[in-house]
Amino acid sequence: MKKVFSALLGLMLATTAATSAANEPISRKICVFDIAGNAGPVMQAMRDWRTHALGWGLRAELVPYTNEAIVSEDLQAGICDAGLITGIRTRNFNRFAGTVDSIGGVPDFDHLRMLMQVLAHPSSADNLSAGSYTVMGIAPAGAAYVFVNDREINTLARAAGKRVAVLEFDPTQAELVSQIGATPVLSDLTNFSNRFNNGVVDVIAAPLATYSALELYRGLSPNGGIINYPLAQITVQLVARSNRIPADISQKSREYFFENFDAILDVLNAEAAAIDPKWFVEIPEEDKAEYEDMMQEARIDLREKGHYSPEMLTLQRRIRCRFDNTRGECTNPEE
Repeated sequence: MKKVFSALLGLMLATTAATSAANEPISRKICVFDIAGNAGPVMQAMRDWRTHALGWGLRAELVPYTNEAIVSEDLQAGICDAGLITGIRTRNFNRFAGTVDSIGGVPDFDHLRMLMQVLAHPSSADNLSAGSYTVMGIAPAGAAYVFVNDREINTLARAAGKRVAVLEFDPTQAELVSQIGATPVLSDLTNFSNRFNNGVVDVIAAPLATYSALELYRGLSPNGGIINYPLAQITVQLVARSNRIPADISQKSREYFFENFDAILDVLNAEAAAIDPKWFVEIPEEDKAEYEDMMQEARIDLREKGHYSPEMLTLQRRIRCRFDNTRGECTNPEE
């Protein structure tokens, strides 16, 4: 009888230990790009995410990086289990998610909200988990606007011959700039604003929320301007190595990101509202139509060259048509 009791006790203890181990959160290293470092707003937002992640079974060690390229390299090398990077750079890990930031694909925040809602749904998991990497969440970083050091540069024709900062890791930007006759100047997120502020380049594209943080008013003074027409919706995306983060945790993370979409939007809108209205340069409606045609041609060209995801471009077109079904592309789609 004692032997039977001992055996049952051992089995119970083993089962309890196994259950405890199964409930123990997994520990993973999350590398976060925040140009302001550990005290920056992105790191603060990720600390809130970390608190919720613990409830999903993930104990996250957040490591701040001020250089996005190193986050990308460390993610590829396996030093990071996941990394928060810009959507443009995400294209190297997941072309579908990386195409969210396509030029002209998402006209405004309302379109972006609908797109984010679709991507947070479990039905999008397969597209976001292709290959070795999984996108665990997407957050808005603001629409990209053109900043110029001379407000007379308010048409594509007048941009010819001007020096334009382009991200060195994204060949599509240099290609687009060259097509309008301007000179691309290879830059990165750590120096493009300084080059504009110091007059090294004449034109940059940046979210309005960076105006104060990057002191872009220096580059705008005295005769510059912000062309009041958004070119793209910029995002930041949490990309994980698929074999390091369970699928159910990734899904909960995507849902968390979407649930916080409007809170992030409030912050972005507040930053944009602080910009002195004198800097904004309005452009004629016919020029906006020209921009839209140019951006559609660019998207199609970049799709054919393998830079943009056809599936994401189609999803974006369907959302544009959901908001306005009178658009020509709704009856004669090319994307």
